[in-house]
Amino acid sequence: MNTFSDSVATALRLILSGDPGLWTVVMRSLAVSATACLIACGLGLVMGAWLAAARFTGRGAVLTVLNTFLAIPSVVVGLVIYLLLSRSGPLGFLGWLFSFKAMVLAQAVLVLPLVTALTRQVVEDADRSHGEQLSSLGAGSVLRSLLLAWDERYALLTVLITAFGRAVSEVGAVMVVGGNIEGFTRVMTTAIALETSKGDLPLALGLGVVLLAVVLVLNAMVSLLSRWRERADGAGGTAVVPVAT
Repeated sequence: MNTFSDSVATALRLILSGDPGLWTVVMRSLAVSATACLIACGLGLVMGAWLAAARFTGRGAVLTVLNTFLAIPSVVVGLVIYLLLSRSGPLGFLGWLFSFKAMVLAQAVLVLPLVTALTRQVVEDADRSHGEQLSSLGAGSVLRSLLLAWDERYALLTVLITAFGRAVSEVGAVMVVGGNIEGFTRVMTTAIALETSKGDLPLALGLGVVLLAVVLVLNAMVSLLSRWRERADGAGGTAVVPVAT
């Protein structure tokens, strides 16, 4: 039996046997990403809906900056958060560096532009189709954006799922601000990198399999939501945004 087949067999045993070392990392990773997404989505949905309806001087520049942040490397986000939370940084008094809270903050900052940009696009597209009708009924820009956001709730759920997929699969930011401390700040992506470098391939592969399974479930949920939207509309549908790994 070769190294690859040995590693696969051992990895499956770790997963199916409920290995505490593996599943502790998995649950911590899911907790960090879920908390970060709740924060980012709470802010991003409001900001995105507002940007879709608001018209002000410099709006184009704001959207350009927002779209630029979509491509920002996660290690850069981690570096900025690290500098803010370090002892000499403006937020050093919080004592969050190398903690669960620091990782949540880093992922929330990383995901926020994604949620905001996609929400703005969804609501703005809906505004082009139904905005005039709502305005003729007396709805202001804020009320119009809220009504359109509710009407596009299935598409926005897709945005939330996509955001979670982005958070759970990133490695750079949480590595920088969390420190990858065993038992405290080690998550799936950082553990995979560390265990691979140490030569513990079965554990790294087991975590990789679980991570891929999580992303697979997220993409299945996106597809399901798209089908529900098509049935609700009776025709057409919402474009599926794939969850990146």
